[in-house]
Amino acid sequence: MSSTNRTLLKAAGFLMAAQMASRLLGFLRETLIAGFFGQSRVTDAYNTAFILPDLLYWLLVGGVLSAAFIPVFSEYIAQGNEDEGWRVVSSVVNIIFLALGLFVLFGLFFTPEFLKLMVPGFQAKDIALTTHLTRILLMQPLFMAFSGLTMGVLNSYKIFWPSALGTVLYNASVIFFGTILANPGKPESISGFAVGVVVGALVNFAIQIPALRKVGIRYHPIIDWRHPGVRRISALAVPIILSYSLNQIQIAVNNNFGSTLFPGSISAIWYSSRLFQMPVGIFALAIAVASFPTMTEQAALKQWDSLRETISRTIRMVVFITLPVSVGMIVLRFPLIRALFQHGHFTAEDTARTTVPLLYFCLGISAQSVIQILPRAFYALQDTWTPVVLGLISMAIDILCMFLLVHPLAAGGLALADTVSAVVNMFLLFYVLRKKLGKMDGRNMLGTGLKTLLSSLLMAAVIWVWNQWATRFLGVKTISSLIVLISGTVLGALVFAVAAKLLKMEEFDQTIGLLQRRFRRAS
Repeated sequence: MSSTNRTLLKAAGFLMAAQMASRLLGFLRETLIAGFFGQSRVTDAYNTAFILPDLLYWLLVGGVLSAAFIPVFSEYIAQGNEDEGWRVVSSVVNIIFLALGLFVLFGLFFTPEFLKLMVPGFQAKDIALTTHLTRILLMQPLFMAFSGLTMGVLNSYKIFWPSALGTVLYNASVIFFGTILANPGKPESISGFAVGVVVGALVNFAIQIPALRKVGIRYHPIIDWRHPGVRRISALAVPIILSYSLNQIQIAVNNNFGSTLFPGSISAIWYSSRLFQMPVGIFALAIAVASFPTMTEQAALKQWDSLRETISRTIRMVVFITLPVSVGMIVLRFPLIRALFQHGHFTAEDTARTTVPLLYFCLGISAQSVIQILPRAFYALQDTWTPVVLGLISMAIDILCMFLLVHPLAAGGLALADTVSAVVNMFLLFYVLRKKLGKMDGRNMLGTGLKTLLSSLLMAAVIWVWNQWATRFLGVKTISSLIVLISGTVLGALVFAVAAKLLKMEEFDQTIGLLQRRFRRAS
């Protein structure tokens, strides 16, 4: 294995571990919210309150960070011109915070009007609670911008651990403040979780400061609009900002439809969305983040064969990991939701409603995972318009499917629309990328997909039988469901591993090798 591959796997392995810890804390957070407040308009209000803060973050920070900031700054570092790169960083940071501050002030004043457009099915008291929560959460984008831009600088130096640790502390803060302030008899007390979000965003930034100081902060109080680096970042960021804004529009449309359904429908979609995003966040996003600086460097040095190999390897690894996870979640979705959420004010009826969108979301986990990687390949090539155009097509398909499916399938229709859109987006991205780079090792990727699917279906058959027998024998209470879930997961992992080994899958050997190296270091 080459040194580049070892570095990539090492970084991805660490990020996976940190993401795993963060996601587990995230589920503890969601479990606490569900236990305290059930699945109701109160939780609908809390989840809806994130729309405006998230829109501002992705409008002004997220797109710049992922599509333009890291590639341009990484290029300055690769060319040994760090001082000039820091002048560019300083200008971009100053521009972002001036714009973000103005937008946050504007948002604070016009929150009620915004929400009336987003969730027309909410009553006046629901709008009032959502407004209160949104105004608290509007502080989050400021701190998230600090942490996001700091993460971008550190990732350009291929330093990943501070931001990964920051996400863990973020969720810990939400849990701490949410728990000590929650009172199920007072709906407004859910604001404790919103306060925790703001504090967590601040902690996420603070934990990265020592590493930033170590690489050497070279901040300049300047705004140089005419600097070529600033102009390049602006040109690269515009399309991806549009793309992320459109993604937030999709979320808003989803909530718009959800607000007209049974109370708690938005929360059912939210909880199931969080579950299906777990493997995407733990595995796909970690691999994508770890591989992005490498792809950027290979593209900058015009190492096209190496770039194609990096893209192929990351896609194959992501499919190998996420496809069996998605199949396993489909089979074990009832014990999964019972174990995580069914306690306190979250009832068996809430569980049944949540399993429906979860089923449809799980069908698209691998597609959602692959599209964490493919756009970054375009960004590494400093082509940010192509993913936007293809994203526009996918968004139109998503909204059309929502309109067609929401009435026959209710919340499940909204989830299925997202899955259809993700699958279409994945194929479009791959097709166009192949046109740009030439042959993309499609045969190996197809082989990995088919072998993984075969192994996953064998695993599904085994754990379905186990799930049926164990549930009848143990029952459906929380502890029983947890036992069924854990035992079914372990059994499924063993069956999948044996099948993958018998099929001589390269990805299986890579995964085992990575685990063995981690255990050796731990011991």
